[in-house]
Amino acid sequence: MQSTSQTFDRFREAVPEARRFARKSLDTVEAELLDSILVCVSELATNAVQHGVPIGGQFLLKVDSDEQRVRVECHDAKRQRPRRREPSNDDTHGRGLLLVEALASRWGVGARPFGKFVWFELDLDRQGGDRC
Repeated sequence: MQSTSQTFDRFREAVPEARRFARKSLDTVEAELLDSILVCVSELATNAVQHGVPIGGQFLLKVDSDEQRVRVECHDAKRQRPRRREPSNDDTHGRGLLLVEALASRWGVGARPFGKFVWFELDLDRQGGDRC
């Protein structure tokens, strides 16, 4: 299993930086699957910047991969668990975890001593999987 991680400061530019880091870490993943992974990375990093990291703080993005799956974890300092929302058609926010749920094979939240991590996994062999 390959594993790599990087910390990012809490600022808006951290989200595209996190995507670039994930893309570089997963350079052997096929393009269609990589696109789904990068959308999910964007959502987790955005949530960390907007809701999970105090001013002056950082979040950690960890990327693990092997032949069967990719797992991404986004660690931040806030203990409050994210909740999946049901936005109305007029809402401009609140769809991030819905996207993660739709694109990833599975996702969840884990506790840390001083915060939490939100994770998702994407199965690389999706021929026999339950998602399109």
